[in-house]
Amino acid sequence: MLKTREDILNKNPDRARGKRVFVGLSGGVDSALSAALLKDQGFDVTGVFIKGWQPDWLPCTWREERRDAMRVAVALDIPFLFFDFEKEYKQAVVDKMLEEYRHNRTPNPDVLCNRMIKFGLFWEKAKELGADFIATGHYAINQLAGDSFQLMEGEDKEKDQSYFLWTLTQNDLSHTLFPVGHLEKSEVRALAKKLELPNAEKKDSQGICFMGSVSMNDFLSKFIASSPGAVVDGRGNIIGAHRGLIFYTIGERHGFEITKKSASSGPFYVIAKDVEKNRLVVSDKKEEIISSSPKRVLISDTNWFKKLTTQVSARIRHRGEKHSCVVFSAEEGEIVEFDRSVPGLSLGQSIVFYNREECIGGAIMSKVVS
Repeated sequence: MLKTREDILNKNPDRARGKRVFVGLSGGVDSALSAALLKDQGFDVTGVFIKGWQPDWLPCTWREERRDAMRVAVALDIPFLFFDFEKEYKQAVVDKMLEEYRHNRTPNPDVLCNRMIKFGLFWEKAKELGADFIATGHYAINQLAGDSFQLMEGEDKEKDQSYFLWTLTQNDLSHTLFPVGHLEKSEVRALAKKLELPNAEKKDSQGICFMGSVSMNDFLSKFIASSPGAVVDGRGNIIGAHRGLIFYTIGERHGFEITKKSASSGPFYVIAKDVEKNRLVVSDKKEEIISSSPKRVLISDTNWFKKLTTQVSARIRHRGEKHSCVVFSAEEGEIVEFDRSVPGLSLGQSIVFYNREECIGGAIMSKVVS
């Protein structure tokens, strides 16, 4: 058996030995090692490459990724399947993302992809073909605690992906495996190299899969009409220009032009969007940034693994700081109240709740509450 710093079989209860598991092979090293570990543990492993969507004006990369995934399957001597979810991906992920941006909200396409494609369509298709489980190369830990499952942060805190998995349910977790969640990235690389996996030293992909090397701004400009406008300070004075409000997120500090600033000016951050006047409001003053930041936000589409009535912590972006907060029900719906104002809070983004290292739920931030 392969040994790592922590014995995977002890951390991930051996509840599926000898059963069929379909592993999503993306072409990267994380999913490749996931398949290798599961095969080593005695599982009946099938590799699956999932084809998403890419616009026809971008260089096509999915064939290269599929080739790398096939090479892994050959090296491991496991069956290989190809699932074409292009149409479904465009509708469920890309179109939804674009609609949110049109309303000046900032969605998480990775969250949409996980919910609708990887742990939705992928599982349904795999189940039809006789799979007992699916597995991915996500850096997260799915462990059985009593009669329910816990979603924990991955061992490698720099790679932890629990933030993107908050939409999963107990049913999803009951048939999902994350084989590399207990490992540091360096250990994944070392094991892949030891096993002579063909992509052991392949660089990690960056950004959103269907965009390739194109920036989000350039991608959005192909689909959404936008108008340039003025950048103003907190008092309404025009101090620069922006390309279009859809291209900016609260808390962002790049992409707009500041033409009027003093020698003592620090970096400017987006603190608000004035949609009616097509103005981007920015500030370089810490006290103004904090005072303009909300302490309460209305949430929607909530999913709880375990709802706690005591104080919890929440992330408003991937790998961001955890903010202490409470969640309570009001006439408007569920509200999150933070201990202090939270700069950079952007509506449409996911807010994910934690009890120490356990992910206990998540939601979409939908409205600032005064």
